[in-house]
Amino acid sequence: MREAIPIRPLGADEAAARNGELAAILRDAVENGASVNFMAGLSEAEAIAFWRGQLAGIAEGSRTLLIAEREGAIVGTVVLTLAPQPNAPHRAEIGKMLVHSNLRRQGLGRRLLAEAETVARRQGRTLLLLDTQTGSAGEVLYRRCGWTEYGVVPNHSHVPQGGLSPATFFYKELS
Repeated sequence: MREAIPIRPLGADEAAARNGELAAILRDAVENGASVNFMAGLSEAEAIAFWRGQLAGIAEGSRTLLIAEREGAIVGTVVLTLAPQPNAPHRAEIGKMLVHSNLRRQGLGRRLLAEAETVARRQGRTLLLLDTQTGSAGEVLYRRCGWTEYGVVPNHSHVPQGGLSPATFFYKELS
């Protein structure tokens, strides 16, 4: 039986205190080829700066950072960002869906995503959006979790090691 890795929200103060751990999981993802907005060679300082940039939204409640912890270490993340537009109080986006490379394909990504959906429902959000590199493990995960593809954009972004890749865009309506 697989161990139950707890998933919980991380407040802004604790996120600031654990910024190095958050940076490490982001760097692990990029080093292992995940197309999550950064290129190969992502420095610790750049990764720390990214997570620092998330703190204000976490503190004010426009973002929720969920983490998975194993033996006190952060091994997974997902960020739920509420749409700020006045005409979109029902919408949110999923981002920085990261699982440490040593724990992938064990169901943790599915659990992080499900918890983000639960948090979105609690916050009155009924439509979630996300995008992922076409052909990635993320794309497979989102399809398996009931997300609906609504388009593919060719040459959307560079993958970490260079070269352009398409992105697949998904939505999910929550009940």
